[in-house]
Amino acid sequence: MAIRTPKEKPVHSVTSGKPGIHADLLEDVRLLWQELRGLTHDHIKLAALETKRAGKSLVSMIVAGVVMAVLLIGVWIGLMVAAALALIESNMVGGTEAVLLIAGANLVVALLLFWFIRSRSRYLLFPETVRSLRGKEGSHEDRQKQ
Repeated sequence: MAIRTPKEKPVHSVTSGKPGIHADLLEDVRLLWQELRGLTHDHIKLAALETKRAGKSLVSMIVAGVVMAVLLIGVWIGLMVAAALALIESNMVGGTEAVLLIAGANLVVALLLFWFIRSRSRYLLFPETVRSLRGKEGSHEDRQKQ
């Protein structure tokens, strides 16, 4: 920091009329203000650089996630084709029936996942917090609705 130590300051009497002490105090305040402005600028610049880096990281993570999803979809399709071929080769069902059976099984799993997501979605609305903010009357009405 650029503030001078007491040893560097000239000792003048305030009553003597010499402007040494007041000028030094004003100079110290000016230097402190400049240091504060510089420090604030450095902090803002650091935050901006880290925000830029975080944005680039987020974009790369999203791109990697999309690529990974496409690859996993390919794996899932491959597994379903292998299952259908296994059913056909075992002479349990024909080609069309095997594809319909696999599609039906996927549909059942998707419906179960939809039901699971829907049952959990009500907790996204913070029901207990809303109930506590409404008071006793609102909580009784909410319980009757459920």
